[in-house]
Amino acid sequence: MNMTTMTRRTLLCGIALIPALQYTTARAQTGATPEEARAIAKEAYIYGFPMVDNYRIQHAYFVDTKNPEYKGPWNTLVNIPRVYTPADTAIQTPNSDTPYSMIGMDLRTEPMVLTVPPIEKSRYFSIQLIDAYTFNFAYIGSRATGNDGGSFLIAGPGWKGETPKGVKEVIRSETELLIGAYRTQLFNPDDLDNVKKIQAEYRAEPLSKFLGQPAPAAAPAIDFIRPLSPADEKTSPEFFNILNFVLQYCPTDPSETDLMARFSRIGVGAGKTIDVSSPEMKTAIEQGMADAWTDLEDLRKQVDAGKITSGDMFGTREFLKNNYLYRMGAAVLGIYGNSKQEAMYPVYAVDTDGKKLDGANKYTVHFEADKLPPVNAFWSLTMYDLPQSLLVANPINRYLLNSPMLPQFLKDADGGLTFYIQNETPGKDKEQNWLPAPKGPFFIAMRLYWPKSEALDGSWKQPPMRREV
Repeated sequence: MNMTTMTRRTLLCGIALIPALQYTTARAQTGATPEEARAIAKEAYIYGFPMVDNYRIQHAYFVDTKNPEYKGPWNTLVNIPRVYTPADTAIQTPNSDTPYSMIGMDLRTEPMVLTVPPIEKSRYFSIQLIDAYTFNFAYIGSRATGNDGGSFLIAGPGWKGETPKGVKEVIRSETELLIGAYRTQLFNPDDLDNVKKIQAEYRAEPLSKFLGQPAPAAAPAIDFIRPLSPADEKTSPEFFNILNFVLQYCPTDPSETDLMARFSRIGVGAGKTIDVSSPEMKTAIEQGMADAWTDLEDLRKQVDAGKITSGDMFGTREFLKNNYLYRMGAAVLGIYGNSKQEAMYPVYAVDTDGKKLDGANKYTVHFEADKLPPVNAFWSLTMYDLPQSLLVANPINRYLLNSPMLPQFLKDADGGLTFYIQNETPGKDKEQNWLPAPKGPFFIAMRLYWPKSEALDGSWKQPPMRREV
């Protein structure tokens, strides 16, 4: 869950000095004046950032075989029989509690069928289905469908078939390309072989194979374009051409027809090309992108103050009600975060004095004995550095503290728990409760998997992060 500090880039447009002829040329090419283009670019950037960043990750995972983060080809389930470490850098704020399985689905030819085995009731698992808009449009798993196993059909927007025999449920995606992110709970390091056995029984196959029928004619191969780097996503107008590519696989939702018409005035839309041929238009587009980050910084401040939570920003289209700034905030905080019913992410970004956390200081978090995070599955506290929002390498290779570790923690005299958050060891007598921090800025994401009602309704509050003097 990251919300890095975004610095607004100051750009000088000099609009008052642009000759009238240049205004006319720019408007003829784009249908918008530079002032209008700036406003539209801001809106389109906020709308499109999650989609472009999602494409960057999809390209690394399922397209670029030379990328160290490559998982496998589309429509192929890949199990990752370990938890994430600081070596995993493609995705920000990765969970390090649950070994992942991952599948990128291309549903243009036919649906995919995901089959899960029966899993013991005490072990949490989930399959998060994330479309190209980054909406969490459905779940399979302990909370959503139970641990009894079964087969689930994932259909693209154009599929018109009936529910096949042997399929428990048909789940429909708005977009033709999507990700299925599997999480399988690991109780402790010695439990890894049990997780591997479960992962080996997960199946993902095209509907034709599931039914034992001939496969339909394959959809045309996609000529995937090169994604931008995270840094270039923030400033390069080429961002909008990546968005235009992605939009080809995202049929327009009826609620966004007018939005797409407005975006088209600056060349944003499925298969279009952004027009930055004139210097003033290029500047206007870049200013619009910078304006979007200014809005996001305002949102980040509200998150830090607890006025907006991660649970407000992840979910379905219906839940978010097309709040595109929230959707962008979710992607920047930690793309692919769960909907709050599946997991909540209280964040520690500041101490009790409102100061940002830094490894130059020492901190403690104290949980009273009867006020541990209320969950049906498990909870954790995970350390991330800033601005990268990645796991933090440290001498004891500990990236988190979680509820499966409860037996090893040292309890206070009152039966509660005090955790020590600092760069150097708090001493051998306290090291069991130590979460190592980097030397510089950091934040901590708490995860509550399958939260109970008192977490969802806000009656349970996370304890504060106190700076120790």
